[in-house]
Amino acid sequence: MMDFLGPMIMNGGAAAYLMPNSTILSSFSSPAVAPTGLAFDGTNLISCDAAPDSIYIHDGITSTILSSFPSPSRFPSGLAFDGTNLISCDSSSDSIYIHDGITSTILSSFSSPDGYPIGLAFDGTNLISCDFNSDSIYIHDGITSTILSSFSSPAVAPSGLAFDGTNLISCYFNSDSIYIHDGITSTILSSFSSPDNAPTGLAFDGTNLISCDFNSDSIYIHGRG
Repeated sequence: MMDFLGPMIMNGGAAAYLMPNSTILSSFSSPAVAPTGLAFDGTNLISCDAAPDSIYIHDGITSTILSSFPSPSRFPSGLAFDGTNLISCDSSSDSIYIHDGITSTILSSFSSPDGYPIGLAFDGTNLISCDFNSDSIYIHDGITSTILSSFSSPAVAPSGLAFDGTNLISCYFNSDSIYIHDGITSTILSSFSSPDNAPTGLAFDGTNLISCDFNSDSIYIHGRG
Protein backbone atom coordinates (compact mmCIF):
# COMPACT_ATOMS: atom_id res chain seq x y z
CA MET A 1 0.00 0.00 0.00
CA MET A 2 1.19 3.47 -0.79
CA ASP A 3 2.28 5.92 1.88
CA PHE A 4 -0.41 8.53 2.53
CA LEU A 5 1.76 10.84 4.64
CA GLY A 6 2.34 13.06 1.62
CA PRO A 7 -0.37 15.66 2.36
CA MET A 8 0.76 16.17 5.98
CA ILE A 9 3.39 18.50 7.42
CA MET A 10 4.54 18.82 11.00
CA ASN A 11 3.39 22.03 12.64
CA GLY A 12 4.58 22.41 16.22
CA GLY A 13 4.57 18.65 16.68
CA ALA A 14 1.12 18.21 15.15
CA ALA A 15 0.30 17.15 11.64
CA ALA A 16 -1.24 19.87 9.48
CA TYR A 17 -3.27 18.85 6.46
CA LEU A 18 -2.30 20.37 3.12
CA MET A 19 -5.31 20.59 0.83
CA PRO A 20 -4.99 20.07 -2.91
CA ASN A 21 -5.68 23.26 -4.81
CA SER A 22 -6.12 24.71 -8.29
CA THR A 23 -2.39 25.37 -8.82
CA ILE A 24 -1.16 23.17 -11.68
CA LEU A 25 2.42 21.97 -11.26
CA SER A 26 2.54 20.26 -14.64
CA SER A 27 0.36 18.62 -17.26
CA PHE A 28 0.60 16.29 -20.24
CA SER A 29 -1.62 14.86 -22.94
CA SER A 30 -3.64 11.76 -22.18
CA PRO A 31 -2.75 8.66 -24.23
CA ALA A 32 -5.96 8.92 -26.28
CA VAL A 33 -8.98 11.17 -26.61
CA ALA A 34 -11.67 11.34 -23.88
CA PRO A 35 -9.86 10.27 -20.65
CA THR A 36 -12.40 9.10 -18.09
CA GLY A 37 -10.55 7.77 -15.04
CA LEU A 38 -7.31 7.63 -13.08
CA ALA A 39 -5.67 5.49 -10.39
CA PHE A 40 -2.21 5.25 -8.86
CA ASP A 41 -0.62 1.91 -7.92
CA GLY A 42 2.18 3.28 -5.75
CA THR A 43 4.57 3.58 -8.67
CA ASN A 44 2.68 4.25 -11.88
CA LEU A 45 -0.35 6.23 -12.93
CA ILE A 46 -3.12 4.22 -14.57
CA SER A 47 -5.64 5.88 -16.87
CA CYS A 48 -8.63 4.79 -18.89
CA ASP A 49 -10.13 6.27 -22.00
CA ALA A 50 -13.57 6.04 -23.59
CA ALA A 51 -12.05 6.13 -27.06
CA PRO A 52 -10.71 3.50 -27.71
CA ASP A 53 -12.09 1.77 -24.56
CA SER A 54 -8.64 1.06 -23.14
CA ILE A 55 -6.69 1.10 -19.89
CA TYR A 56 -3.12 2.44 -19.89
CA ILE A 57 -0.22 1.92 -17.45
CA HIS A 58 2.00 4.99 -17.49
CA ASP A 59 5.72 5.09 -16.70
CA GLY A 60 5.48 6.83 -13.33
CA ILE A 61 3.36 9.96 -13.69
CA THR A 62 4.32 10.80 -17.25
CA SER A 63 2.85 10.57 -20.72
CA THR A 64 5.05 7.57 -21.51
CA ILE A 65 2.95 4.38 -21.73
CA LEU A 66 4.46 1.11 -20.55
CA SER A 67 1.54 -1.06 -21.65
CA SER A 68 -2.19 -1.05 -22.30
CA PHE A 69 -5.11 -3.45 -22.57
CA PRO A 70 -8.79 -3.36 -23.54
CA SER A 71 -11.29 -2.42 -20.85
CA PRO A 72 -13.85 -5.07 -19.80
CA SER A 73 -16.70 -3.32 -21.59
CA ARG A 74 -17.46 -0.43 -23.99
CA PHE A 75 -17.16 2.67 -21.76
CA PRO A 76 -14.60 2.52 -18.93
CA SER A 77 -15.55 5.35 -16.57
CA GLY A 78 -13.52 5.01 -13.37
CA LEU A 79 -10.49 3.34 -11.79
CA ALA A 80 -9.18 2.54 -8.32
CA PHE A 81 -6.34 0.42 -6.93
CA ASP A 82 -6.72 -1.57 -3.70
CA GLY A 83 -3.03 -2.34 -3.16
CA THR A 84 -3.23 -5.59 -5.13
CA ASN A 85 -5.82 -5.35 -7.86
CA LEU A 86 -7.11 -2.73 -10.22
CA ILE A 87 -10.81 -1.97 -9.98
CA SER A 88 -12.69 -0.44 -12.89
CA CYS A 89 -16.25 0.59 -13.59
CA ASP A 90 -18.09 0.85 -16.87
CA SER A 91 -21.08 3.07 -17.54
CA SER A 92 -22.26 1.05 -20.55
CA SER A 93 -22.51 -2.22 -18.59
CA ASP A 94 -23.40 -0.57 -15.24
CA SER A 95 -20.80 -2.83 -13.65
CA ILE A 96 -17.75 -2.75 -11.40
CA TYR A 97 -14.88 -5.11 -12.20
CA ILE A 98 -12.07 -6.50 -10.02
CA HIS A 99 -9.04 -7.19 -12.21
CA ASP A 100 -6.34 -9.77 -11.54
CA GLY A 101 -3.55 -7.39 -10.60
CA ILE A 102 -3.28 -4.71 -13.27
CA THR A 103 -4.28 -6.85 -16.22
CA SER A 104 -7.26 -7.42 -18.48
CA THR A 105 -8.13 -10.64 -16.62
CA ILE A 106 -11.28 -10.18 -14.53
CA LEU A 107 -11.54 -12.02 -11.22
CA SER A 108 -15.13 -10.98 -10.50
CA SER A 109 -17.68 -8.26 -11.15
CA PHE A 110 -20.92 -6.90 -9.72
CA SER A 111 -23.61 -4.38 -10.58
CA SER A 112 -23.05 -0.75 -9.66
CA PRO A 113 -25.44 0.84 -7.12
CA ASP A 114 -27.21 2.82 -9.83
CA GLY A 115 -27.28 3.07 -13.61
CA TYR A 116 -24.22 5.20 -14.46
CA PRO A 117 -21.04 4.53 -12.44
CA ILE A 118 -18.38 7.09 -13.33
CA GLY A 119 -15.86 7.28 -10.51
CA LEU A 120 -14.10 5.02 -7.99
CA ALA A 121 -11.79 5.40 -5.01
CA PHE A 122 -10.44 3.05 -2.32
CA ASP A 123 -9.96 4.23 1.27
CA GLY A 124 -7.81 1.30 2.43
CA THR A 125 -10.84 -0.72 3.52
CA ASN A 126 -13.86 0.11 1.39
CA LEU A 127 -14.54 0.92 -2.22
CA ILE A 128 -16.25 4.26 -2.86
CA SER A 129 -18.21 4.89 -6.04
CA CYS A 130 -20.25 7.71 -7.51
CA ASP A 131 -23.07 7.77 -10.02
CA PHE A 132 -23.58 10.36 -12.74
CA ASN A 133 -27.37 9.94 -12.85
CA SER A 134 -28.27 9.66 -9.17
CA ASP A 135 -25.85 12.43 -8.04
CA SER A 136 -24.83 10.16 -5.17
CA ILE A 137 -21.67 8.81 -3.56
CA TYR A 138 -21.70 5.26 -2.18
CA ILE A 139 -19.51 3.57 0.44
CA HIS A 140 -19.32 -0.15 -0.27
CA ASP A 141 -18.74 -2.91 2.25
CA GLY A 142 -15.20 -3.79 1.24
CA ILE A 143 -15.11 -4.34 -2.50
CA THR A 144 -18.59 -5.76 -2.90
CA SER A 145 -22.00 -4.66 -4.14
CA THR A 146 -23.23 -4.24 -0.55
CA ILE A 147 -23.65 -0.55 0.30
CA LEU A 148 -22.89 0.55 3.86
CA SER A 149 -24.04 4.14 3.37
CA SER A 150 -24.50 6.85 0.77
CA PHE A 151 -24.91 10.60 0.54
CA SER A 152 -25.78 13.21 -2.06
CA SER A 153 -22.90 14.63 -4.03
CA PRO A 154 -22.18 18.37 -3.59
CA ALA A 155 -23.08 19.08 -7.23
CA VAL A 156 -24.85 17.36 -10.09
CA ALA A 157 -23.11 14.89 -12.40
CA PRO A 158 -20.24 13.55 -10.24
CA SER A 159 -17.51 12.28 -12.54
CA GLY A 160 -14.51 11.24 -10.45
CA LEU A 161 -13.26 10.32 -6.97
CA ALA A 162 -9.97 10.05 -5.09
CA PHE A 163 -8.97 9.47 -1.47
CA ASP A 164 -5.84 11.20 -0.15
CA GLY A 165 -5.54 9.27 3.10
CA THR A 166 -7.57 11.86 5.01
CA ASN A 167 -10.37 13.16 2.83
CA LEU A 168 -12.44 12.11 -0.12
CA ILE A 169 -12.06 14.33 -3.21
CA SER A 170 -14.71 14.51 -5.93
CA CYS A 171 -15.06 16.25 -9.28
CA TYR A 172 -18.08 17.26 -11.31
CA PHE A 173 -18.55 17.31 -15.06
CA ASN A 174 -21.31 19.94 -15.05
CA SER A 175 -19.93 22.38 -12.46
CA ASP A 176 -16.27 22.20 -13.60
CA SER A 177 -15.29 21.93 -9.94
CA ILE A 178 -13.28 19.79 -7.54
CA TYR A 179 -14.43 19.38 -3.92
CA ILE A 180 -12.49 18.36 -0.81
CA HIS A 181 -14.79 16.51 1.58
CA ASP A 182 -14.43 16.35 5.36
CA GLY A 183 -13.36 12.74 5.65
CA ILE A 184 -15.75 10.56 3.67
CA THR A 185 -18.87 12.61 4.28
CA SER A 186 -21.07 15.10 2.45
CA THR A 187 -19.50 18.02 4.37
CA ILE A 188 -17.26 20.09 2.10
CA LEU A 189 -14.08 21.70 3.44
CA SER A 190 -13.16 23.55 0.24
CA SER A 191 -13.60 23.57 -3.51
CA PHE A 192 -11.85 25.01 -6.55
CA SER A 193 -12.28 25.22 -10.29
CA SER A 194 -10.96 22.34 -12.36
CA PRO A 195 -8.18 23.06 -14.90
CA ASP A 196 -10.58 22.77 -17.81
CA ASN A 197 -14.35 22.43 -18.23
CA ALA A 198 -14.95 18.67 -18.06
CA PRO A 199 -13.09 16.96 -15.18
CA THR A 200 -13.68 13.21 -15.37
CA GLY A 201 -11.10 11.46 -13.21
CA LEU A 202 -9.02 11.88 -10.05
CA ALA A 203 -6.16 10.05 -8.36
CA PHE A 204 -3.78 10.74 -5.48
CA ASP A 205 -0.11 9.75 -5.72
CA GLY A 206 0.82 10.06 -2.04
CA THR A 207 1.76 13.71 -2.47
CA ASN A 208 -0.36 15.41 -5.11
CA LEU A 209 -3.83 15.22 -6.59
CA ILE A 210 -3.98 14.26 -10.26
CA SER A 211 -6.96 15.03 -12.49
CA CYS A 212 -7.91 14.44 -16.10
CA ASP A 213 -10.27 16.29 -18.39
CA PHE A 214 -12.57 14.79 -21.01
CA ASN A 215 -12.54 17.84 -23.28
CA SER A 216 -8.90 18.91 -23.15
CA ASP A 217 -7.59 15.29 -23.32
CA SER A 218 -5.07 16.24 -20.64
CA ILE A 219 -3.82 15.01 -17.26
CA TYR A 220 -2.93 17.57 -14.58
CA ILE A 221 -0.79 17.39 -11.42
CA HIS A 222 -2.12 19.77 -8.77
CA GLY A 223 -0.28 21.63 -6.04
CA ARG A 224 -1.37 21.69 -2.38
CA GLY A 225 -1.08 23.94 0.57
